[in-house]
Amino acid sequence: MTTYTETVAPPTSDQGWFSRGESWLDDKGKGAWIAAMVLGFVFFWPVGLALLFYMIWSKKMFASSCRTRSRGKAWSRHSMSSTGNSAFDAYKHDTLRRLEQEQSDFESFLQRLRDAKDKAEFDDFMDDRAKAAGADGAAKES
Repeated sequence: MTTYTETVAPPTSDQGWFSRGESWLDDKGKGAWIAAMVLGFVFFWPVGLALLFYMIWSKKMFASSCRTRSRGKAWSRHSMSSTGNSAFDAYKHDTLRRLEQEQSDFESFLQRLRDAKDKAEFDDFMDDRAKAAGADGAAKES
C-alpha cells in the first residue's frame, strides 16, 4: 500500500520585494493602491509621487473602467456589422428596433410613475399645509 503525501512548496524567492508588494496590492484591489499612494504622500512625498506615476504608467488606476468601455464599443461595432445573410440581418434589425421601442416605452412608463409619485407627494404637502392653516385659524379664533 502506497501513501501519497502532498507537500506545499514555500513561495519562491525569485520575486523581489517590489514584485511581491505589487502582487499583494493587486490582490487587495484599487483601493489598496490608492491607500498606499496617500500614505506615501503623507510620510514621504516622493514615494507617493512615484506610486502615482507608476499607477498611471501601468494603467492600474484606470484599468477596469477602460476595459468596460472598450467592451461596450466592441459590442456596438459587432451589433451593427453585417453578417452577409440578409434574412438574419433583417431579423436583427427588427429585433433591435423592437428592443429600442420597448426601452423607450419603459422609460416613459417610469417617467409617468415618477410624475404620479411627485404629484401625490405634492398633494399630501398641500393637504397638510391646508390642515395646519385651518388649525392655526381655529386656534386664533378661540
